[in-house]
Amino acid sequence: MLTSSLPSLLLLLSLSSNFLNVALSDDGGGLFCSAPSVFETETAASSSSKPLYWKVTNPTLSPSHLQDLPGFTRSVYKGDHALITPESHVFSPLPGWTNTLGAYLITPAMGSHFVMYLAKMQENSKSGLPPNDVERFLFVVQGSATLTNASGAHHQLMVDSYAYLAPNSKHSLECDASATLVVFERRYSPLENHFTKQIVGSTDQQPLLETPGEVFELRKLLPPSLPYDFNIHIMDFQPGEFLNVKEVHYNQHGLLLLEGQGIYRLGDSW
Repeated sequence: MLTSSLPSLLLLLSLSSNFLNVALSDDGGGLFCSAPSVFETETAASSSSKPLYWKVTNPTLSPSHLQDLPGFTRSVYKGDHALITPESHVFSPLPGWTNTLGAYLITPAMGSHFVMYLAKMQENSKSGLPPNDVERFLFVVQGSATLTNASGAHHQLMVDSYAYLAPNSKHSLECDASATLVVFERRYSPLENHFTKQIVGSTDQQPLLETPGEVFELRKLLPPSLPYDFNIHIMDFQPGEFLNVKEVHYNQHGLLLLEGQGIYRLGDSW
């Protein structure tokens, strides 16, 4: 159950059903954000001084009597879904990147059609390129970095900024201090006479969209048009709000909880 005095914020990758024919999960999914208890209000107050999205890389939900138990984790890996909590992130040097550690959260070895990982860029770090025909999406959750494309144009990416890089587009991301990014990569599924292009933006630039029958706020970070074979959603739940639809389909999702707490149904587990 999401229990927080603050709203819950989710970053969700949604792969287009136009290009998928295999399901990672056929089971229902549901999300609920509840009003806070006294304990949770105190917890929220104590974390109010933390930077935006600090929970992405910091364990926060370990029961107090188990926090010091070696090997404790809430992570679980099943045939139709996985829950990867921060204490299970395994960082190692990221291939092709310099001075950067990566933790893979979702890979095709799990049955997915995309890769999702965290990249911790350190001082004087630089990104590598994805494989040929692979598109890339970057979202900054800590620090800042500079994106440079083939034409030499520079974009400063701060927290809550993002960039979409089309397949086979030359680019680099450089960081002088430190930055943490969520990275999605996927082999592009082209359509004749339809092409994607570089997109750079920030969440607050995107309008709130109508969600008929639902009670949460939704923003899409990529155009909902044919050239783009996936999308990134920012879903904002206030206490007491929830996802009304019980999803049972063959679309694949990669989800990252940015802020708050909640209950999420995956398969038959909560």
